[in-house]
Amino acid sequence: MSVIDAIKLDKISTTIAGIKVLKRDGRLVDFNDQKIYDALVKAEIQINQELTPISAATLEAILEQVDAEIKERFQENIKIYEIQNIVEHVLLENNLYDLAESYISYRTQRDFARSKATDINFTIGKLINKEETVVNENANKDSDVFNTQRDLTAGIVGKSIGLKMLPLHVANAHQKGEIHYHDLDYHPYTPMTNCCLIDFKGMLENGFKIGNAEVISPKSIQTATAQMSQIIANVASSQYGGCSADRVDEFLAPYAKWNYDKHMKEAQKWVVEEKWEEYAKSKTQKDIYDAMQSLEYEINTLFTSHGQTPFTSLGFGLGVNWFEREIQRAILNIRIAGLGSEKRTAIFPKLIFTLKRGLNLSEGEPNYDIKQLALQCAVKRMYPDILSYDKIVELTGSFKVPMGCRSFLQGWKDESGKEVNAGRMNLGVVTLNLPRIALEAKGRQEKFWSILEDRLQTMKDALVFRIHRCKEAIPSNAPILYQNGAFGKRLDRDDSADELFRNKRATVSLGYIGLYEVATSFFGADWEENPEAKDFTLEIMKILKLKADTWGDEYGYHFSVYSTPSESLTDRFCRLDTERFGKIEDITDKEYYTNSFHYDVRKKPTPFEKLDFEKDYAQYCSGGFIHYCEYPVLQHNPKALEAVWNYAYDRVGYLGTNTPIDHCYECDFEGDFKPTARGFECPNCGNTNSATSDVVKRTCGYLGNPQARPMVRGRHKEISSRVKHM
Repeated sequence: MSVIDAIKLDKISTTIAGIKVLKRDGRLVDFNDQKIYDALVKAEIQINQELTPISAATLEAILEQVDAEIKERFQENIKIYEIQNIVEHVLLENNLYDLAESYISYRTQRDFARSKATDINFTIGKLINKEETVVNENANKDSDVFNTQRDLTAGIVGKSIGLKMLPLHVANAHQKGEIHYHDLDYHPYTPMTNCCLIDFKGMLENGFKIGNAEVISPKSIQTATAQMSQIIANVASSQYGGCSADRVDEFLAPYAKWNYDKHMKEAQKWVVEEKWEEYAKSKTQKDIYDAMQSLEYEINTLFTSHGQTPFTSLGFGLGVNWFEREIQRAILNIRIAGLGSEKRTAIFPKLIFTLKRGLNLSEGEPNYDIKQLALQCAVKRMYPDILSYDKIVELTGSFKVPMGCRSFLQGWKDESGKEVNAGRMNLGVVTLNLPRIALEAKGRQEKFWSILEDRLQTMKDALVFRIHRCKEAIPSNAPILYQNGAFGKRLDRDDSADELFRNKRATVSLGYIGLYEVATSFFGADWEENPEAKDFTLEIMKILKLKADTWGDEYGYHFSVYSTPSESLTDRFCRLDTERFGKIEDITDKEYYTNSFHYDVRKKPTPFEKLDFEKDYAQYCSGGFIHYCEYPVLQHNPKALEAVWNYAYDRVGYLGTNTPIDHCYECDFEGDFKPTARGFECPNCGNTNSATSDVVKRTCGYLGNPQARPMVRGRHKEISSRVKHM
């Protein structure tokens, strides 16, 4: 511990009986002079770059005078600005002019920052100047494209208005970086929902309406997948999160059967009898391949009204009949083949393949051959990720794929006792900055728990506000969701949207970040093998889950603990905490926070070590989680990946593959391109031309192509580093 830390710990905060502080956001909190002291310390360090024992004693004396004046003048409530005026007065009275100037400057800068956050002109200026914090907030948006620029501009307006709509203490906590109220560019300005599992089965069977078109149930797999792409585009434009198709092989199989029956009739007319089935299957097999290929191309060429490709996931792997198996094969073979003449890796849809004991896990099981194809696909294209069927049921209460990236629904049954997954949704995320709490606690665990309790109250208020705002939607706001079947039950124009949310049908997510950094602040950087340290992090997760479950019972919505896919949040929280606490070894000096419960990747654990370490956490965050393992080039060794998949089956529910798959078309190198200031460079021939190379990195659950993206030029080293702690 440094001398400065020791001095800070020696300073015991003072409360004054009966005195409450009226904060800017309207809350009344107990007076605590620790915050005054911390502000004075920052001002002193700003002047002299250090805090000596002598200057610390001076600050203690100033604080005693401030406390005495407050106690003399106020019997009940005191406002923040009144405290600040007293501090400034005492500093000037003691001729500490430099310290007073520094203190006043610090407070003024905080006020400026609050005002700028809701100043539309200021933020649009940052967009025009292409400031990275604005244009790079979402890795799936290209800020050079006109409709993306329009969406970013609209988002600035929405965010500014949204901050003013939030409860004052929630907005304040967001701006300070204590919490992060996600997707402020869309919500609460609009009562949009987040991610969902689209009820494709119901929509395809019963028909639906888009715009002025009444769409009837398809009579071929080609038409079915064409309708799917239209549904995806419309759903993605009516919400702001990802969307998933669960068990796509199974719900598309009946439409492939239409093709088979048609070809069988043709065969009976034109082909000798012994060739009927062979003919019909051959023609249907091609129809299936063409339909699934069209779906892949459609999704990759779609642009939503938000100016981005829809975040889409396809879940498959449990089907057992011939049609279902052929759809599985087609999905995997199409992804292996790649897009276009250069055979580039498709970014969307995300593929999620389900492993199930007795079906495809081990040699001799009926779909084991499909698993082998999935392994070939993963080593070449990184997808599919895998779900362990039995573990997902254990963790979430039923089987289903995540909504988009990693947000899982919990098991739920309707009034008749029928299990329902498709057509359900998430109402949004608020993420808690756990490392901030640890840094504020300054090594005192009892202080950590106290701050956590207070911060969780703010989280609760933020999440309840999200729910109430979503309930204000009317079905005509998003007909595809509420009236035409994407959310399952179809509402009439005058129905309440809450019919689809309440009774825990919908989830709302308590996100968190940085368990590694929290434990590091108390137990040191190499705490992973320390049982006491791990128990401490698990206790944090237990408390989050207990709070979420309690709130769910209180309000009737499923509050879920969610391992946030912190694409830009790993940087934002760390940047704000660095400004406040400085560079702290193994915490803020990395310039990022570790996502959720993940093992510190700088230690380069083996896949088996990583899975063994992380497997204990998902039971407490079943509302959203994913595990990743890092590998070298695997294209000639799929059996190595299979060993990890098999090892993971009884340990974790959801596993992604992170392996180098970059491809140079000039020298045919396949592997890991080198990040440079100019871009990504082929390590074999030095090629940096995105037109003759394919660079694909995983960011927060989805793949991305930073080499071909103008918005991320010049950030290649950052992206290369970031993918490792997602």
